[in-house]
Amino acid sequence: MQPEYIHATLLDRKGSGREMTWLEVEGWHPGQGVMWLHFDHAEEAVVQWISTASGLAPIVVEALLARPIRPRTLAVGDGLFLALCGVDPKHKSRREDRVSIRVWVEENRVISIGKRRLLAEEDLIARLESGCGPQGTAALVVSLADLLVLRMSDRVEEFEEGVDDLEDRLLERGMGGLGVNLVQFRKRTIALRRYLCLQREVLSRMQQESVPWFDKESHALLGDVNERLQRNIDDIDTVRERAAIAQEELLSRNSDQLNSRMYVLSIVAAVFLPLGFLTSLFGVNVGGIPWEESASGFIVFCIFLMVAFAGQIAFFRWKKWL
Repeated sequence: MQPEYIHATLLDRKGSGREMTWLEVEGWHPGQGVMWLHFDHAEEAVVQWISTASGLAPIVVEALLARPIRPRTLAVGDGLFLALCGVDPKHKSRREDRVSIRVWVEENRVISIGKRRLLAEEDLIARLESGCGPQGTAALVVSLADLLVLRMSDRVEEFEEGVDDLEDRLLERGMGGLGVNLVQFRKRTIALRRYLCLQREVLSRMQQESVPWFDKESHALLGDVNERLQRNIDDIDTVRERAAIAQEELLSRNSDQLNSRMYVLSIVAAVFLPLGFLTSLFGVNVGGIPWEESASGFIVFCIFLMVAFAGQIAFFRWKKWL
């Protein structure tokens, strides 16, 4: 049964590439050029083809079909297995827009598996169709890694804009709902940084692997990609620090508001506690209460309470408690 492939591309080793039919894939030989196949791992026919008809070693088959998988690299003979991660801006509604892509690279053949074609892959195919794409296997892998990092750079810029917006809301429009937004934002930045760091480890390990088709020029270009990825990690660290500072400022403001309200309540309690004691004392139903028989006793008592109240306020101001 023919597997449902997402795309099959033939590179002519001159910077160009074209789509292949499945009949051409089955009849392909290395003299025609570099073949790049990308499959959907959810298809049962793909699993069967990878397992039985691809000619791959069992350890490579297991690595390609494993899920979930973290970014990593594995050299097997003259081939190289890569587990990379990309972002898919076309599906922002998804809770998880990071998409893993597993790639097996030989000198003349590249087999990749993922949920769908990423924008990085579309960019790479567009370059091949225009005649300015990679010319060999090593250049293809480096270009794919470069475009994945470039798309992640777009996501880092979105986070930078997001933290700018949160800071503006904190400074200008109050604190309504910011607490939850900041927690969610920091959670997303932590997740993205984890994937960026794993991606950096994969690219660093690729530079250390020695396979015959990975030339020095591709090694140098991969080093540039790794440096760009490190800058993305530094930028996301800055975003995390700014988000943490914003959250600390939010907590400080909440604490100040709470202290202010408790201060007001404490002052009210301190003022009315002695007044309440006096009214309770004069309300005791026993003999000897002052002004009990006087017709003006209530007025005198009210004046006494007002004097006591004024005295307390003066005392608090003298102590600078008000």
